[in-house]
Amino acid sequence: MKTIDLTAFTREEFGKGPARRCRRQGRVPAILYGVDIDPVPLTVASREFVHAARREKTVHMMVNLKFDGNGRTEMALVRQVQRDPVSGYIIHIDFLHVSPDRKLKLTVPVHLRGTAEGVKTHGGILQHIMRELEIESLPANIPEFIEFDVSPLGIGDTIHVQDVSVERITILSDPRRTVVSVVPPTVIKEPVAEAPVEAEAAGAPELVGEEEKAEEKPAEGEGTRKEEKEKKKEK
Repeated sequence: MKTIDLTAFTREEFGKGPARRCRRQGRVPAILYGVDIDPVPLTVASREFVHAARREKTVHMMVNLKFDGNGRTEMALVRQVQRDPVSGYIIHIDFLHVSPDRKLKLTVPVHLRGTAEGVKTHGGILQHIMRELEIESLPANIPEFIEFDVSPLGIGDTIHVQDVSVERITILSDPRRTVVSVVPPTVIKEPVAEAPVEAEAAGAPELVGEEEKAEEKPAEGEGTRKEEKEKKKEK
């Protein structure tokens, strides 16, 4: 990881009022702390810090704090940047003091490179599950990010934390966790419309038209005359 120089000034005043005056002067209140030093309240130039952060484009920025006026220099890691929730301006910075020979524990982002074969050829879906990994490393060996080439991955292929190997750093994340995988595409089955069933094939009763009904129905009085003739024959 690249280390950049940043000018720092110690500060004697504390509280909201002095902090506002400091920001109006183009400086950001900050603090330097660590296990082997007493906390040091300080300020840094807002524009200088913002330009450095944009140039480096990294989550964790290593800096050499050069205290103006006394020649003191301290190596530190940008641990936290607080911003105003409305304006987005930086209102406070935490610097963690580091020693070149002491390992640090921190998280670094995971970047993916290429297009998975399973996505390109078979329409699979790439799932990027873990976007950062926890590591332990000496300050000089901290990577800006950990990169994976996903081009060889086919349908069903997975990269786990235990598959990650980076020189001079130790991966602390759970080795069983999945970093990235390629899953089959989602298939949506459309409902199949059933063909209409013919009335005759289904055994439905045959419909009779009005004319046919009229022919089948006996004329008025016809049934009574037939009954009388049958009775006479019997006699």
